Amino acid sequence: MRVAVVGATGLIGGALVAALADRGDVPLPVSRGGDTVRGVTGVAWDPADGPPPPEVVQVDAVVNLAGAGIGAARWTDDRKRVIRESRIQTTDALVQALGSGTAGVLVNASAAGYYGTGEETVDETSPAGDDFLAEVCTSWEAAAVAAEQRSVRVVLLRTGIVLASDGGALHDPLPPLGVSQLTLFRLGLGGPFGGGRQWQPWIHIADVVGAILLALDDDSLRGPLNLSAPAPVRQREFASALGRVLHRPAFVPTPGFALRILLGEMSTLALDGQRMLPAALQARGYDFRFTDLEAALRDLLA
Repeated sequence: MRVAVVGATGLIGGALVAALADRGDVPLPVSRGGDTVRGVTGVAWDPADGPPPPEVVQVDAVVNLAGAGIGAARWTDDRKRVIRESRIQTTDALVQALGSGTAGVLVNASAAGYYGTGEETVDETSPAGDDFLAEVCTSWEAAAVAAEQRSVRVVLLRTGIVLASDGGALHDPLPPLGVSQLTLFRLGLGGPFGGGRQWQPWIHIADVVGAILLALDDDSLRGPLNLSAPAPVRQREFASALGRVLHRPAFVPTPGFALRILLGEMSTLALDGQRMLPAALQARGYDFRFTDLEAALRDLLA
């Protein structure tokens, strides 16, 4: 299978390129710089410059993971515009190009933020939320689903908090501190965010890749696909598990009011969450490699 991976230089993109190559597929990494990814020569495409090069859609499948990092900077009006447009502009351009391409499937990124935040359990049949991230995800998914009018199967990856050894939520710097959650714990300064009751729908990077491969291979799979382990945890449970794995204390909370002052609306990333379940993956019989949070963390960090 020939698979174009748009956003291939990111955490998930790099892991997916490697997995595709390992199983004998032909990945085509696509990024603004045309970088070589995991030893595979890439193609350059900046959506701001126009449609993708023809080779991006002259493939069997396209996986679109592109988008500006939601936690990279405080959510000013300009930053929110970048977050939204970087996703929808890329997806719109890909969908338009698919009309003259050979790809039969588009696997498009989305996020757990589609559901908003709250205590209730959500699965793929649950309605969208009404906050900023939910609005972004709703518009993003709508742009991708337009590919169905071109006889392209579309799968939407509503991805939770991705755990990995070389990037992702554990390693990303926390603005404005400039240090990661992992660093804080290793310094003995780790603990829950706010009261720690918010849900965290986590998933190991190996299962993210496994789910995407399933989406590519299963011709009957279409629509939303929640990418999270079957057992979401509250943030205080996440902090405790991380502390045990690192043999560090986990009782230094970051006060919610301080995060709201420092981060503004963006504080929702730390203080709110979703009790999201991967119902569609389970219905397909997907065999999760990691269903226990502490085991996942030990695999990545111990």
